[in-house]
Amino acid sequence: MADLRARAPGREVQAIGIGLPGLVDHGRGSVAWSPLLEGTDLPFREACEARLGAPVQIDNDSNLLTLAELWFGAGRALSDFAVVTIEHGVGMGLVQGGRLFRGARGMGLELGHTKVRLDGALCRCGQRGCLEAYLADYALAREAATALGRDPRQSQSPRAMLETLFGEAKAGHESAREIFARAGRYLAMGLANLVQLFDPGLVILSGERMRYDFLYAEDVLAEMQRLVLPAGRPPVRVEVHAWGDLVWAQGAAALALVAATDEALGT
Repeated sequence: MADLRARAPGREVQAIGIGLPGLVDHGRGSVAWSPLLEGTDLPFREACEARLGAPVQIDNDSNLLTLAELWFGAGRALSDFAVVTIEHGVGMGLVQGGRLFRGARGMGLELGHTKVRLDGALCRCGQRGCLEAYLADYALAREAATALGRDPRQSQSPRAMLETLFGEAKAGHESAREIFARAGRYLAMGLANLVQLFDPGLVILSGERMRYDFLYAEDVLAEMQRLVLPAGRPPVRVEVHAWGDLVWAQGAAALALVAATDEALGT
């Protein structure tokens, strides 16, 4: 915060936007649960404002990414679209009627924690069979340790393990390719459910893991279209955006700008 004020001497900070994974109640400024925090129902906005000395807005990080697409990206000319993020977890954001949709308590659209297999793989939320448990970094790294014959107690970091797994898959390693193929099938199922529920005009697949082209190969997207009821429905358009960290910052800035503008207009 001191660094921010040093960059803009004499100017008051009107709002700060912060995004984090998990169940975030934007209206109340609380976090019901996040894999990054200990405890539940935390007054996170209040704690941040006390620490930073400026108004703070918090939201789910996938909502921030969706705001970035709405304000600065492919969603600027669209009234209805969805964003699916695949990184440390699996997230989703949704724009309907040109506005970000959050749900009644701001905790909706947890695509990563929809169930795709009863009594399936363990998710970091503590439940089993979540979509995230087959797609996220930790899920793929968990399978990679077995497929590549690594000792889990002496394994690489999840990021390094994924890079190794991807390299092996590209080189034709059968088990490595099968891990990505299975993840792609689960992604196709999750995307088909999304389309069936919300009928978006565009689905944007975003996040650093979009570098792994196995996840959005032609057969994955074809499987998604096959799982959707076909009667009278044109194929859903899908775009892949392998953004870096800057897009998350753009979303946080958009969240702060919305709050500052509402405050200035008294809305």
